[in-house]
Amino acid sequence: MPGPAPTSCLGPWPKDVGIIAMELYFPSQYVDQAELEQYDGVPAGKYTIGLGQAQMGFCSDREDINSLCLTVVQRLMERNNLSYDSVGRLEVGTETIIDKSKSVKTVIMQLFEDSGNTDVEGIDTTNACYGGTAALFNAVNWVESSSWDGRYALVVAGDIAVYATGSARPTGGAGAVAMLVGPNAPLAFERGLRGTHMQHAYDFYKPDLMSEYPVVDGKLSIECYLSALDRCYSVYRNKIHAQWQREGSENRFSLEDFGFLVFHSPYCKLVQKSLARLMLNDFLSHPRPDTETGPFTGLEAFRDVRPEDTYFDRDVEKAFMKASADLFERKTKPSLLISNQNGNMYTPSVYGCLASVLAQRTAPQLAGQRIGVFSYGSGFAATLYSLRVTQDHTPGSSLDKLVSSISDLELRLNSRRKVSPDVFSENMKLREETHHLASYIPRGSVDDLFPGTWYLMRVDDKHRREYARQPLDEDLPTESELNHMNSSTTKTVEHIPSPVKKMPRIPVATESPKNGISN
Repeated sequence: MPGPAPTSCLGPWPKDVGIIAMELYFPSQYVDQAELEQYDGVPAGKYTIGLGQAQMGFCSDREDINSLCLTVVQRLMERNNLSYDSVGRLEVGTETIIDKSKSVKTVIMQLFEDSGNTDVEGIDTTNACYGGTAALFNAVNWVESSSWDGRYALVVAGDIAVYATGSARPTGGAGAVAMLVGPNAPLAFERGLRGTHMQHAYDFYKPDLMSEYPVVDGKLSIECYLSALDRCYSVYRNKIHAQWQREGSENRFSLEDFGFLVFHSPYCKLVQKSLARLMLNDFLSHPRPDTETGPFTGLEAFRDVRPEDTYFDRDVEKAFMKASADLFERKTKPSLLISNQNGNMYTPSVYGCLASVLAQRTAPQLAGQRIGVFSYGSGFAATLYSLRVTQDHTPGSSLDKLVSSISDLELRLNSRRKVSPDVFSENMKLREETHHLASYIPRGSVDDLFPGTWYLMRVDDKHRREYARQPLDEDLPTESELNHMNSSTTKTVEHIPSPVKKMPRIPVATESPKNGISN
């Protein structure tokens, strides 16, 4: 369990506010992207090499945004032995909307019922894939404000990314991330170091509230992402230079000052291109770049290019991807485990990338590192910020506990069930036909869900949704028993009838789509 939250919020500014614990959930089934290439009749490598995707997780009609978030929250609370009354703020970032009024956060509050804790601030935050980051910033700001009452904040980012048949469908995915926020965190926000860019554009949006599918302007979506990256990096770099100058340093900031750099990942190849893009920015901003030796060798031909003219310049892209290859291997490739194996999760995407780094590095390897985080949401909103990892990596430290708690990600990925493209397509068709139906009983099986997964039992004639939890052990009731309990109770159908039980710790293991960047 993380250290207890302070009992008093009085006194000096809380120190090292940031992420104390993380949990990640992804579906228990996936489709292989190479097999999907054959099924879709596209050239071999279009999805696996062109997009950089190997597998794509997806949900049957048994899972929705509420069930994903219920699962990840309860999993975080149980694995960290946290009491629900220790949480004073809960905010959800999502763009998967199944109700235009009722928030996902209020559904999650059912988990708090036994604790009696209803004094929990926060609701849902929405702007495409940026909602999770906005919720995280709000949580940090709450802890650092006069409103803080000494308890933890809990941030949830979750989405189901699905697309109509076509070139964007292989950039889908699904999942949720929960993050516990408080002081004395092993991943602390670097105060004052955020570069943000906000602008109006119709690059990716969802105007049809009866459909899960977005409307996407492919070329514009890529341009918006890259232009936001350029501007956020410029603002971030100016702010850190100003900090350093106040401290008496005249050093120039570059990508080498990041220990790791993670990006919102619609698909892995865009992330690799994005790191190359930041090297282009370093090159163009440097007053005297050495093009004879070092990382800028042979790039003198690009000295006078304008960034806004290079979004689709293949020569620039190729040259800087080659120049940044070593940086990518060291600082960014470790972040792409979840993205490559599960796909784009929308709001949790960048935090799945952060979790991937933590899961594949030891506490000593992470200690003291600066982690750059670029979050992007279409429409569009973007921020580049940084986290500083604590120096304390001793056994039992907060960093050691954080790393240990999610070091099983590869084991969990490998325990999923692969299904055929036929089955995947049938599931997508079923979701399309039944999305937002009333009086609906899901048809998907619950047998293959991970233990402890919440799932949709039914939607009644007033669109009220009822959930159950997949048993962790034989002591939990079966679905038939839950049906009997629900028929004999006076509680509303939104009440979660399954008892809250401690989850045993899982053993710890010693080219761009024409339809756009998928949010």
